[in-house]
Amino acid sequence: MPDLRFEDVSITYRTAGGGVRGEIAAVRGVDLTLPAGGTLGIAGESGSGKSTLAMSVLRLLPGNAQLTGRVMVGDTDVTELSFGELRALRWADASIVFQGAMHSLNPVRTVGQQILEALELHVADGWKTEAARRERVTELLRAVDLPPLKADSYPHELSGGQKQRIMIAMALACEPEIIIADEPTTALDVIVQQQILEMISRLVTERGISLLMISHDLSVLASACRRIAIMRGGEVVEVGDALEVCTRGQHPYTRQLADAFPTIGDPASRRNPVTRRTRSDAASDPQQSPMTDEVLLEARGLSVTFHSRTKSARAVKDVDLVVRRGEILALVGQSGSGKTTLARTLVGLQQPDPGSVVRFRGRDLPRKGKGLRAFRKEVQMVLQDPTAALNPKLSVYESVAEGLRVQHYRGDERERVAQGLTDAELTPPEDFFTAIPQELSGGQRQRTVIAGALAVGPQLLVADEPVASLDASARGEILGLLLSLRDRLGLSALVITHDLGLAWNIADTVAVMYEGVIVEYGPTEQVLLRPQHEYTRQLLSAAPTIQRAIA
Repeated sequence: MPDLRFEDVSITYRTAGGGVRGEIAAVRGVDLTLPAGGTLGIAGESGSGKSTLAMSVLRLLPGNAQLTGRVMVGDTDVTELSFGELRALRWADASIVFQGAMHSLNPVRTVGQQILEALELHVADGWKTEAARRERVTELLRAVDLPPLKADSYPHELSGGQKQRIMIAMALACEPEIIIADEPTTALDVIVQQQILEMISRLVTERGISLLMISHDLSVLASACRRIAIMRGGEVVEVGDALEVCTRGQHPYTRQLADAFPTIGDPASRRNPVTRRTRSDAASDPQQSPMTDEVLLEARGLSVTFHSRTKSARAVKDVDLVVRRGEILALVGQSGSGKTTLARTLVGLQQPDPGSVVRFRGRDLPRKGKGLRAFRKEVQMVLQDPTAALNPKLSVYESVAEGLRVQHYRGDERERVAQGLTDAELTPPEDFFTAIPQELSGGQRQRTVIAGALAVGPQLLVADEPVASLDASARGEILGLLLSLRDRLGLSALVITHDLGLAWNIADTVAVMYEGVIVEYGPTEQVLLRPQHEYTRQLLSAAPTIQRAIA
């Protein structure tokens, strides 16, 4: 079994501008070793160079990338392989689990066909015949805890966790000795994330595979890797034993990453996400909340049923919920629990069942015409994926102005767009007017989505997983922004999440949803520190923490 070694590796991207200013140094002088049968985690924020470094192992870098140094798989320098030799190395010696399973799987082929493709291209003694290859697919699906019948499913028919398991099965197909996992649990709920991490650890132990895992979350790496390297600005700033790095990191950036995800029950992080500012400047008094008794949005006996030709499925079941002025309510639960369906119904995008009551400021929710348009000016939704929510061809100005034009805003549009960007802390706003989404960081894109919502002057934001796809610092900045908006503008927020740490960071109240039912509802401290329902305790036990991972 070979070692994987990075020897003085530097990777530069040449942009269209050319010259020195047209070169971006993504990785700088990296020396790292993944010993045979070992596990190494690489942590860092977006743009730190960790994914670029990992892609160099299989030469998956774009054409404008230039690599110096050596990437060694055993005694083989990957940079010197011919295409045929490289093709033989991929899948058979080293394989990769990409971050976005939905974007990595072919939507028009069954997942079984996609696993078979790797086996057909890399024929080995164990699967020379079609029957042997199909048996190998069944074996792989069982190895990742999926029933063999899932081979006939298309990607859109699988949950996020199931798609990620398919990606792992594909990576294992040709019995590689090295697996690279690039953010394998990003945007998965805590229970599915725990299952994926346990499965990866089990497979690595049972099969003696070498694992290189990439994440921005130290608690995730600590649960699967014995050693961790910290990257920042393309350089490795610290590397060592997982316990030492996570609990006694020497570099300030390492300690910043360790602090980015709060420990539930830690008073220092209550209503106090980590941002670039000091804690006292970034958050309101953790003992105080501007929440009032005035009810903005109310649901009573709310149910939602989806109907098909053959059957009906009840996604939301008899929910009672209240959002007050100045309140941040976290709606917590796994994927498929009904959270998003409930939120869409509360903002009028989904029809509830007859007999359900939804009221805004004491009046029944309007269903059409001017009344519905006026309601949507008061209640705005912030979608989960900012990249998908923004039109890639529209500038930031156009994206923020879109809602104003729908609402037939009669004031100074430019001034209102600038105010929305300022409220979302994109300042000076004029610097962002002409930018397009691909020129922004993930955090800036999410702020642009929030700015578009703020521009119309809402009283309530409904945010669906607003930080699920963001790295540590961007996550803290967006959560700090939500608290700031509540304090400065008196906004209320309903935040949908599977992240209990987020609820501890910013929420006044927590509602726990399971299979369409609110099973626990109350003040954050009560629900998270003294949970009464078994499902809440299950969520808390699955939430990754550094202390639990290294225990």
